[in-house]
Amino acid sequence: MNLTIQPLAKAHYAQLCELAVSEEQQQYVGTMEGLLACVSMDVHPHVICVNDQVIGFFLIDTFYGIKYDFALDNAIGLRGFFIDQRYQGQGYARATMVQFGTYLKSYYSHRENIYLTVNCRNPFARQSYLAGGFIDTGELYLGGAAGPQHVMKLSYA
Repeated sequence: MNLTIQPLAKAHYAQLCELAVSEEQQQYVGTMEGLLACVSMDVHPHVICVNDQVIGFFLIDTFYGIKYDFALDNAIGLRGFFIDQRYQGQGYARATMVQFGTYLKSYYSHRENIYLTVNCRNPFARQSYLAGGFIDTGELYLGGAAGPQHVMKLSYA
């Protein structure tokens, strides 16, 4: 499996339109259109590719630690992580998480921690994050639109 993680580039845009999750999963990650609307100077888009085919997407929020009390001030946040529904169940989420710390060191070396929240009703996602080295902090974030969420953290310094 030739899986790579990359910052979003112009060459990826045509393939982004094809990415989607099931209707059930949209409550957790939203739509591609909604995620792209979040991109800013502070929120950076990234893609997950297999053999140059975009199969997933996520955002890195560089002000996450300032926005959320449960995160350290200098922490970044993972938002909107998903693997396209056509590629789910094939180990790509876990494979991405295994590479995640190394990838973050190369692009966000001035930071040491990344946080995320994962819905309590989404155990498969939680397991993928745990397999990739994230730890469950034991805290719950109650401000999510789809219900309570586990707070998870990865230190990659």
